[in-house]
Amino acid sequence: MMRRKYEICTVAGIGVHAHWTLYAMLLGVFVWLVWQSVSLSAALAGITLACALFGCVALHEIGHALAARAYGIGTLDITVYPIGGIARLARMPEEPRQEFAIAIAGPAVNLAIAVTLLVALLFANRPLAPRFFIGTEANVLGSLMWLNLALVVFNMLPAFPMDGGRVLRAGLATRMSYPHATRIASYVGQAMAIAFAVVAVFPVPFFRRFNPVLLFIAWFVFTAARQELEHVLRRFET
Repeated sequence: MMRRKYEICTVAGIGVHAHWTLYAMLLGVFVWLVWQSVSLSAALAGITLACALFGCVALHEIGHALAARAYGIGTLDITVYPIGGIARLARMPEEPRQEFAIAIAGPAVNLAIAVTLLVALLFANRPLAPRFFIGTEANVLGSLMWLNLALVVFNMLPAFPMDGGRVLRAGLATRMSYPHATRIASYVGQAMAIAFAVVAVFPVPFFRRFNPVLLFIAWFVFTAARQELEHVLRRFET
């Protein structure tokens, strides 16, 4: 039977795994690049960039895990998927400030990576513009810098399961009950998911055709926001 995930390494006693779908996606990207008659060097640069990006996703989750450890909360494991990563905490933080610190730690890691790459590129006098799979001119470090900034922006959107949704709930929970704060944050996330779906289906500036990837993200965010609300309500009812 195929294993669902494979351990890559152990960091600070926490097992970091890659789901089998991640390997399948990387293989698919490589085959697609070769099919598009891209040079072998460019195809390898593309796979290198993809692997580096998912490495940054793993570091993002390690940031969450180490921040949680500072509050005495253990992490069961970390798994990286094609759509992101998940750090399974042993328990939820008990105070809003703890949830805020744990949630913000992940994007802070990506921001630190982006700043480090920016300094390195400037010091080496290398181009900053992202070039993903353009012949031999692929700019892996420049592309990785911009992708990390994109991860910061995307993860700080105020919608579950992104970190911004948890930051929003933590802020609201300082002024109201935890379930009520979760309800508001969940509704904000669902409204954002609906907006994503509208942009994905109907022609708007910058998105002039149907976008199935954005539609999938909309479904994922809407479902995750609703599940988070249901989970919290059940937790406080018992």
